[in-house]
Amino acid sequence: MAFILGKKIGMTRIFSEDGKVIPVTVVEAGPITVAQIRTEEKDGYKAVQVGYGKEKKPNKPKAGHLKDLESLKYLKEFKPKADSREQEVALARGDKLDVSAFNTGDIVKISGITKGKGFQGVVKRHGFHGMPASHGHHHVLRHGGSIGQRFPQHTLKGMRMAGRMGGERQTTRGLEIVSIDKENNLIMIKGAVPGRKGTLLEIVSM
Repeated sequence: MAFILGKKIGMTRIFSEDGKVIPVTVVEAGPITVAQIRTEEKDGYKAVQVGYGKEKKPNKPKAGHLKDLESLKYLKEFKPKADSREQEVALARGDKLDVSAFNTGDIVKISGITKGKGFQGVVKRHGFHGMPASHGHHHVLRHGGSIGQRFPQHTLKGMRMAGRMGGERQTTRGLEIVSIDKENNLIMIKGAVPGRKGTLLEIVSM
């Protein structure tokens, strides 16, 4: 199982050998540093903690945790699959991982925080069609309509209403790596991935 942390740069397009246009997302991935190896004996589970980015002034707990390593801004854990645990155990604290762990054509899943869209209504947030624009309706085109009933005399939990939209963790699966630039630590992924420009992304092979 290959994994890496990266930063979303933006979207562009490239041309395949047969002339087809491929929309791609450019991600600046790695290098990442192994910060800790979680074990079942000490932590109760197996995982690899890695760090990405540089932080100028880390707080004291993080500085103590990374006392013999460079200052890392982001720390994330990856739990290995059952068939790849031997590979993860081979890693040691301080090891470096880069985009060479992936190959062109690999299928990956990418997790990140989606774009925050603020407070939105039901039409944009949930895809409501809205009220009719005629037959006596006045200034209610984008209203949500009824939200309750006589019993139990309160709004039911989970009712689709207006509210904060975006800014949530999302995972997109089945994305293909189209190109890898090892010199500049860039990965080009076919299609769109969660988040805005600069969003921290977790890339894991499937």
